[in-house]
Amino acid sequence: MTTYVVPTSGQVYPDIQTDWVGTQPNGSPPVPGTSFGGPLLNGTIPHSDGTTNLAGVGGTSGVANRGYIHLSQSCVITQATNNGVTGQFACPIVIPAQSQITAIKLMVTTAFTGTATTLGIGTGASATALTAANAVVTSGALGLATVSPGVVAAAIANWDNVGTQDVQIVVLSTNTGSGVATLTVEYIPQINLAS
Repeated sequence: MTTYVVPTSGQVYPDIQTDWVGTQPNGSPPVPGTSFGGPLLNGTIPHSDGTTNLAGVGGTSGVANRGYIHLSQSCVITQATNNGVTGQFACPIVIPAQSQITAIKLMVTTAFTGTATTLGIGTGASATALTAANAVVTSGALGLATVSPGVVAAAIANWDNVGTQDVQIVVLSTNTGSGVATLTVEYIPQINLAS
């Protein structure tokens, strides 16, 4: 059983507050939110009726058209260590078991510094579970860096299905420095699908 990586820097990760109680903490909606215990599904036809007919607008018979709602989680990361492992930043992003990661994006708001401005993205189980080490290149510049699993078979498999246990996202910088970015992970929750 993998455990949550707790930062040693004194940083705390509050749970997302969905009920408005005045000023909301960073990462929580400014107005009341709605939460669900399972994946969100959308479509007017949950089960095919045995025909090959496609439904029209608002139709309730024909081929099933129900699908999963796409979700995302974000956190602010720094190039500096926050959990005792050199260059590693533990994020409060936890992806539900059996989910499929569809995109990872890094919006660099303060340029990464030092001799190398690269990083890798992984999980609490392995800092290279989602990309190879140093695969994400920020070029020491501001802006958006789009992340991919590359050609690493294990990383591709982890994007396709995170596995039978929730995974926590971690970032491993090549070196520490003063870089700051917002990391966003997009995923289809609990789709329980792998190719």
